[in-house]
Amino acid sequence: QVQLVESGGGLVQAGDSLRLSCAASGFTFFTYWMYWVRQAPGKEREFVSAISAGGGRVYYADSVKGRVTISRDNAKTAVYLQMNSLKSDDTAVYYCAAADHYFSDTSRYAYWGQGTQVTVSS
Repeated sequence: QVQLVESGGGLVQAGDSLRLSCAASGFTFFTYWMYWVRQAPGKEREFVSAISAGGGRVYYADSVKGRVTISRDNAKTAVYLQMNSLKSDDTAVYYCAAADHYFSDTSRYAYWGQGTQVTVSS
């Protein structure tokens, strides 16, 4: 049974940092691309970041580039998102997702977590 469990969200002030974690199980983690996707109230899901199976390739949305870093630990089957200089526009539910290839289209991701809320107050 596939599970993706996010943690690390919370209420922070603008300019603060957060580190999101996603614990994965039930699939061959080290062969999958891992993603972070977010959805703000009333808005569509938005790609945030992706990391290749081996960790050698990473991609970021323009809206977060330079402020976030994605990483993974295949031994621990976990993926992380370090977010710095948070802004109120970063307020959203953040989801961890997985796919066996790189897709920019979030509808093509095979597995999803339940999400963790990040709220940035200004």
